[in-house]
Amino acid sequence: MLGEAFFVLYGDTYLPCDYRLVQDEFEKSGRPALMAVFQNDNRWDRSNVEFADGRILAYDKRQWTPRMRHIDYGLGVFNRSVFQIVPDHQSCDLATLYQHLVQRGELAACEVNQRFYEIGSIEGLEETRRHLSTPCDRREGTAR
Repeated sequence: MLGEAFFVLYGDTYLPCDYRLVQDEFEKSGRPALMAVFQNDNRWDRSNVEFADGRILAYDKRQWTPRMRHIDYGLGVFNRSVFQIVPDHQSCDLATLYQHLVQRGELAACEVNQRFYEIGSIEGLEETRRHLSTPCDRREGTAR
């Protein structure tokens, strides 16, 4: 029921980024998938992406290295053909799919400059509410 290409967003995050930029980067890349990344430096969660020269060199949610300064932002764009490797009527962890794409050189990247907000906990939801109640010109991480 989905189109040829579509966004996938994590359900427990608020992502105040430029979605048009992410889509444009996906289309320019010529690759079947794209992961948005953010330079996190372990600030809001453990960084899990090694990103350099516009490319994702490594991605792992379990085995971190000091070179992993970026984090999976929680936003991806996929061509539906990517999911053909998943057997019918079976689920697949998105992290596993991303790792497969990195290994095959099929995962593009788009670096975003606005932090993510975790909304899957009471604390995270309160932090997001504070962020949204702050005037736009005084918000942390807002591009000017």
